[in-house]
Amino acid sequence: MRPKRRRLLLLVSALALLGGAAALALTALDDTMRFFHSPSEVAAGTVAPGREFRIGGLVEEGSLTRSGTTVSFRIVDGAHGVTVRYRGLLPDLFREGQGVVATGALDGGRTFQATQILAKHDENYMPPEAAEALRRARKADGS
Repeated sequence: MRPKRRRLLLLVSALALLGGAAALALTALDDTMRFFHSPSEVAAGTVAPGREFRIGGLVEEGSLTRSGTTVSFRIVDGAHGVTVRYRGLLPDLFREGQGVVATGALDGGRTFQATQILAKHDENYMPPEAAEALRRARKADGS
């Protein structure tokens, strides 16, 4: 085999290995990525049931109910709301009227089954995705 042909074969093999490694890394990354959606996007039906994602907004006043270790409440963005059900301990800063981000998936009945709840840590902070979703919902609502 000529040296020129050997180098070409080596280069093609290296590129194939690099492409395979990149494909494996992207596949693994896709499994761990969680996308953010607003209550308006969920109400519009853009999110399929069973797919894990994050939802954020404000906890609707008067919507919090507790039954043992299971908590149910609504997250709203000004235009729409989504019922969230969570089993476990809530963060100390969690309360009605405050910003929250929940991780989980929709069940068949369009209730969000949360596996993790994050509450904002002071009155000046809201996750950028949640703040943008609230702005878009208010603009669409005409407020």
